[in-house]
Amino acid sequence: MVLFLFILGIILLVVGAEMLVRGASKLALVAGISPLIIGLTVVAFGTSAPELAVSIMAGLAGQADMALGNVVGSNIFNVLFILGISAVVAPLVVCQQLVRLDVPLMIAVSILLLVMGSDGRVSNIEGAFLFLLLIAYTIFLFTQSKQKNKKIQAECPMPAGEKQTIPLRAWLANILLILSGLVLLVLGSQWMIDGARAIALLLGISELVIGLTIVAAGTSLPELATSVIASLRGERDIAVGNIVGSNIFNILAVLGLSSIVSPEGITVHAAAWNFDIPLMIVVAIACLPIFFTGHIIARWEGFLFLGYYAAYTLYLILASAQHDALPFFSNAMLIFAMPLTALTLVIVTFREFRRSTN
Repeated sequence: MVLFLFILGIILLVVGAEMLVRGASKLALVAGISPLIIGLTVVAFGTSAPELAVSIMAGLAGQADMALGNVVGSNIFNVLFILGISAVVAPLVVCQQLVRLDVPLMIAVSILLLVMGSDGRVSNIEGAFLFLLLIAYTIFLFTQSKQKNKKIQAECPMPAGEKQTIPLRAWLANILLILSGLVLLVLGSQWMIDGARAIALLLGISELVIGLTIVAAGTSLPELATSVIASLRGERDIAVGNIVGSNIFNILAVLGLSSIVSPEGITVHAAAWNFDIPLMIVVAIACLPIFFTGHIIARWEGFLFLGYYAAYTLYLILASAQHDALPFFSNAMLIFAMPLTALTLVIVTFREFRRSTN
């Protein structure tokens, strides 16, 4: 029964992701909104529904640790694993808007979370401020998209009589497709989480490791399925925009609303403030040079992200078990792997910059 639930969850995820991407791309065409904006908003916010549900329920139940860990863990998973595997499936072309606006915003709100958590808590007022930022960001995106479309239409006006009217049936069909996809994604992710948790317990894996890995990764399964399917279908703006938009949504909406509904706000423990949140910031910053190099996320960069997520997961397992190999592993990552990666990215970025200026 457990295995059946796990497999059924995977099937629902794939079908739901296919419906969501197809509906979102068609809606973008019908509404005259770029696929990137749809990916950053409709798709990103929709696929973050599991994180929103889990964190709000945790906030109401007074389980602030789960609410914070879910957001931070999901953001790390989104970039390192989902963006990594999407780039491995097909190299991703990155829109300039992501480099100039959305990725810097993702970095900024990640740093803002670190600042807010410096006193050990994200208060109700701070949560409300985060949510207001999301509303302003969403309004800005749609306003900007509409202005660009008006400019294009002014430069290339359609001849009289050729202006197309979109039937209401087309709008309703695409919206229904998106909503159906979201329902399947939420159901599929929940069933897969339940199945994976039961399997992990049967194998004797500790509750701590399950919470740090399966819950965070499990609530990000809709993003995983959506981005991979979008990458396979060639909807690469949706694939990348989904990840960046989801990370922004997770901090501004998921954590913001969780802080509002939680009676005493969200507690930020020293361990999360000293390690997990800074790591989330580093991962967000790592996107800039990778996105900057030719505006393409190459396969080797995807493998690099996947390698670091594997290292992060191994670190969590070693730390939870207090294994003797933890100091050696930590030193190896800090002294060799991370500096070598940083040097490689700097060299590649410098070469791309010189090539673009020549």
